[in-house]
Amino acid sequence: MRRFVAIVLLAFLPFAAVSAQELSAPAGPVVLTVSGAITHTNSDGAALFDQAMIDALAQHSITSETPWYDGAQTFSGALVSGLLEAVGATGSALTVTALNGYSAEIPNADVLENQVILASRVNGKLLSVRDKGPLFVVYPFDSNPELFNELYFGRSVWQLTAITVN
Repeated sequence: MRRFVAIVLLAFLPFAAVSAQELSAPAGPVVLTVSGAITHTNSDGAALFDQAMIDALAQHSITSETPWYDGAQTFSGALVSGLLEAVGATGSALTVTALNGYSAEIPNADVLENQVILASRVNGKLLSVRDKGPLFVVYPFDSNPELFNELYFGRSVWQLTAITVN
């Protein structure tokens, strides 16, 4: 009976952290602020990340065509699921916000069913603000053609600066 209860509870906490790892303070400029339903913080109710901290998370690459670049490009960066584990996220959706205030909601199913990344590099080159950086939410469009539509394009926020776990 206990095993069943644990499984049911995990279903309601899809982003539950596996470890109780503490977050260190960023040493460089902050590129991402994560807030909301998180249990691991390094600031007043938030988790602040510099580029080195983002690079220390589980990384993944996606080679794909997108509406924003000519031809297939290779995007690399932290798995969103790894970031959520690092902050002990317990919510069911994310609000991702860009430098200009544009925001989109990403349901947890997107992250659990796809290897969505916070791209910090394209073709090995660090993304600048001018090139959609410092972080860009990228879906695996080529490996899952069902994602290549306006709904997921709208969730692919570039110049990402904040994530709120809802």
